[in-house]
Amino acid sequence: MTTKALFVRLEAKPGKENEVAKFLRDGQGLVQQEPATTAWFGIKLGPATFAIFDAFPDDAGRDAHLSGKVAKALMEKAPDLLVQPPKIEKADVLADRLPG
Repeated sequence: MTTKALFVRLEAKPGKENEVAKFLRDGQGLVQQEPATTAWFGIKLGPATFAIFDAFPDDAGRDAHLSGKVAKALMEKAPDLLVQPPKIEKADVLADRLPG
């Protein structure tokens, strides 16, 4: 069962919206290498507002993701692409419906 999640809000700098969208699309391949990432979504909420939502079976899976390749790449690119550092919110999953 999925018990843990992350919601990461991203606000693109003016003119960097397409680069943020590309980063999210490219991140999908990196996340596929993380067995403990149950679900991962790159989301566009508005013209310059994006988010990442991902879910994990437990704290260990979430911690592994936070120290993984996507998180590292995001922190490296954040100063160039984002208005402010990513806002990372940890959450507990109360219910889910995922395949498998």
